[in-house]
Amino acid sequence: MEQIIVDIIDQFGYIGVFLLIALENIFPPIPSEVILTFSGFMTTFSTMKAWGVIAAATFGSLAGAAILYIIGRVLNTERLGRLFESRLGRALHLKKEDVKRAENWFINHGGKTVFFCRFVPIVRSLISLPAGSSKMKLRAFLPLTLIGTFIWNTVLVFLGRIAGNTWETIADYVDIYSIIAAALFALAAVFIGIRFIKKRFLERDHDDEGPGQS
Repeated sequence: MEQIIVDIIDQFGYIGVFLLIALENIFPPIPSEVILTFSGFMTTFSTMKAWGVIAAATFGSLAGAAILYIIGRVLNTERLGRLFESRLGRALHLKKEDVKRAENWFINHGGKTVFFCRFVPIVRSLISLPAGSSKMKLRAFLPLTLIGTFIWNTVLVFLGRIAGNTWETIADYVDIYSIIAAALFALAAVFIGIRFIKKRFLERDHDDEGPGQS
């Protein structure tokens, strides 16, 4: 995949950066660190300029984030609530109140979440889905996305420019950071899952036994 990314940027320049970053936001496995650091390196010997690359990458990020936001609006909390009330939802001990609780949490903390998650690979893309499903205002979502992705893009482009021929080293370090971040989020998800199972399954089964049962 890395060679394909390099070839696209080499052939299409700013347009290639825009399209690749937009796709990276929709399909997180595409590595933004390769796109941005190589683009930064290209500014040292081609006609591409660092701020032009940053602008193309930032607008590409906005385009990809907007698409996921719209998908989130389609998969809104009302539909998720109906899914939770279905037979499958009841079998998994899911409740419609869970969706409302998550929506209220995102309404209260969504701004900080959208901004800071822009610095976490994979999550930086997926965060647009709950922003859309919770109906976060576009006038808040778009500026926070713009600022967060601008900072991320600027740092990686200039690191690639400074590294020059060794831009792949920077990409490798960011890849390590991505793995660590993904592992931490996975651990957090496991912890939340264990708490959910304990609360909804184990404690309920214990209550069903009743004080007089052996």
